[in-house]
Amino acid sequence: MAQRQRKSAPTLKQLELLLALEKADGISSAGRTLGMTASATSHALRSLESNLGVQLIDRNAPAVELTFTGRQVLPHVRDVFSALHLVQAAARSGARLETGTLRLGSFGLTASLKLLPPILDTFRKRYPGIEVQVIERTDLEIEQALLDRKIEIGIITLPNDRFDTQLLATDQLVAVLPAGHDLAACETVGLRDLVRYPFILTYAGSGGLVSRTFAKAGLQPKVTHELSQLTSIFEFVARGQGVSLVASLAIPGRYEGIVFRGLKPAVTRRIGLACLNDARLSPAAEALWRQIQQKPPRRAKMPR
Repeated sequence: MAQRQRKSAPTLKQLELLLALEKADGISSAGRTLGMTASATSHALRSLESNLGVQLIDRNAPAVELTFTGRQVLPHVRDVFSALHLVQAAARSGARLETGTLRLGSFGLTASLKLLPPILDTFRKRYPGIEVQVIERTDLEIEQALLDRKIEIGIITLPNDRFDTQLLATDQLVAVLPAGHDLAACETVGLRDLVRYPFILTYAGSGGLVSRTFAKAGLQPKVTHELSQLTSIFEFVARGQGVSLVASLAIPGRYEGIVFRGLKPAVTRRIGLACLNDARLSPAAEALWRQIQQKPPRRAKMPR
């Protein structure tokens, strides 16, 4: 059995010619309105009829006249160009940042409470038509969401050579101690001091850095609690059940019964904005990226 020849989809030019034929006094004149030569017009019409498998022009009529099928097809051709105009209008609107959606990823209190709100306040004032969607996950989950293209931009800890990044803020790890603790009288404390006491490990944004910091120093803290909420950590510390390490930017404010002390030597954390490719961002994401580039990174002060 002979293989059935596959039909090609009509081109926009061919469909545009069909619309022109409805109002033209001849096939060639319809083509001329589209800047086509007589031979190109004839070829385009034959190809369209061949691809559709039906005759669209009554060639026995004294003037240009569509066949019954041609008249049936015409409204759908108009719908094609109406949809195309809507696509173009939406694209122009998106390019002018009048509409669109921007998906962001954030981790922990540092990003969600301290860094993102002022950034998004400025962005929304500039582009009120852009819908901003924020998901809050752990640092590693934000990285995976970027790789999976579930979000365009995320806040992560730096350095990270898998992404294009720019620095947002710098802070430090600080010790969290009960107010009456032996170490509370010191201006700074060392990691060796902290491993002598029960340790409360955070699973929040700085959790990975805390674990790596102890490992790098060859020390193993006596972890008795593993908590993801800073308020829970502070409450346990205030009740004298252990000490902890958290990032200074993550601290929301004063908390009764605890004090914060710097580490000796200091351990710095760098937080940045990340994307897969800053040259291929959507217009909305690019606008936010440029907004951050124009602002100097934030440096956190040591909490009191």
